[in-house]
Amino acid sequence: MRWLGLILAGGAAVIALYGAFPDTLDGVFGNTYSARMPSKATPAATPTAPSVGQRVVAIAKSQVGYSADPSNSYCNKFSAHWDSGMADCPSGELDEEWCADFAAWVWQQAGVPVAYGYEPAEINGAAVSFYEWGIANGKWHPVTSSYVAAPGDVAVYGLSLLPDADPLAEHVAIVTADARGQRGPDVVNGDGDRTAFSIVEIGTDEVTAYAGHKYYSLSGYVSMP
Repeated sequence: MRWLGLILAGGAAVIALYGAFPDTLDGVFGNTYSARMPSKATPAATPTAPSVGQRVVAIAKSQVGYSADPSNSYCNKFSAHWDSGMADCPSGELDEEWCADFAAWVWQQAGVPVAYGYEPAEINGAAVSFYEWGIANGKWHPVTSSYVAAPGDVAVYGLSLLPDADPLAEHVAIVTADARGQRGPDVVNGDGDRTAFSIVEIGTDEVTAYAGHKYYSLSGYVSMP
């Protein structure tokens, strides 16, 4: 039975060598298959929720191309949302110049708290209401400051601050970007006039806004609360 013991001992030695040098012995014995431990899968990255500013920009851009109806009027759904304007529209919407109504609607849809009304420091259909709200809440940044606008801010154009007169502004727009080297921000204009009458449109490097058939210079920015 000695020969059986030799065979068993030899087999054990081969098994031990195979465990230590599987690739080498595969070639010796003609075995083309070898076991491999599965690699660990890389965990999937958790999606990052969009910031409020990103939501503001996405919502504003989703409305590009919307226009007042009839096309030669200011009848629009954003003023109707706020129940502001004249009720003389054939479609049941409300009629007023609506750049500020649009900006306030976009902020609200993105989750920014908006108090709409005509009390001091409330936002309403007047473009200057954004400036007044910004002053009251410490969110106003004049164009002469070093402030760099953030996506979701509101750009204010044509601000007039005359002595012994109420402040006045001509236009507001949602900022989408403020790229280095540009004179003005990239924006989405509600009630824009460049591509059609009273339409939501894109503005690039908008250092001046075209509103009411006139150009008005950038005055500053109102940042979100």
